[in-house]
Amino acid sequence: MTRELAGVPDVEPRVPPAVTAFADGAPITPVWRNGVGGLTFRVDRPASAGGSCFIKWNPSGSGESLADEERRLAWLRDRFAVPRVVAAGRDDSGEWLATAAIDAASAVAPIWKQRADAAARAMGTGLRRLHDGIDPAECPFDWSVARRIAVAEASGIIVPDDLRDPPSVDRMVVCHGDPCAPNTLIDAHGGFAGIVDVARLGVADRWADLAVGSWSLEWNFGDGHEPAFFEAYGVAPDPDRIAYYRALWDAT
Repeated sequence: MTRELAGVPDVEPRVPPAVTAFADGAPITPVWRNGVGGLTFRVDRPASAGGSCFIKWNPSGSGESLADEERRLAWLRDRFAVPRVVAAGRDDSGEWLATAAIDAASAVAPIWKQRADAAARAMGTGLRRLHDGIDPAECPFDWSVARRIAVAEASGIIVPDDLRDPPSVDRMVVCHGDPCAPNTLIDAHGGFAGIVDVARLGVADRWADLAVGSWSLEWNFGDGHEPAFFEAYGVAPDPDRIAYYRALWDAT
């Protein structure tokens, strides 16, 4: 996620042909543009056609893999609260992934921007459930420091030498990988409802998630909401690990 660019589109975007074809005449509403030019749309299909869903589309060459996300959603399906995959595909212009709608809203929806501490608590609760609820030994996906640096370098990114020596591992867990506020879903009562955007999900030190999840509160809500996040998760902030994993996020 690129902090400066991701957000609700401020102008009506062109709907990719694959999205139009999938909608088959159902209403299409743009809801998000990510930092690499990808778009997410809500498609309000009738119940007879499977009901409402969200369809993500990423342009070719974006560096973001919806196929990676599809694999992780399939693996998580009976393990954690994630959307059900409806369909997926690709063409010369890009790739797309459709998932069934969950009765919940993003943590950055207007109602939760007005209640930022409640959103922060839901995020902390969700990450704790993810980290506690799945045995990392069962997870086939890797999000370790070594893996992240290798992926970055394969794409031509020069990673600073000081990031090659991470802090000692606190606790290895199944990490979300992109635990920013928009990727947490919250139910109408303020409870954690699920996660989305899981293309980077994999085994890593829990601070890889905690450092960035707490940081995203500042990007989306302003200062002052980290205490609610860490209280809900149930851990005191670790300044050294937070600083390292935030620097790694920016570098990779």
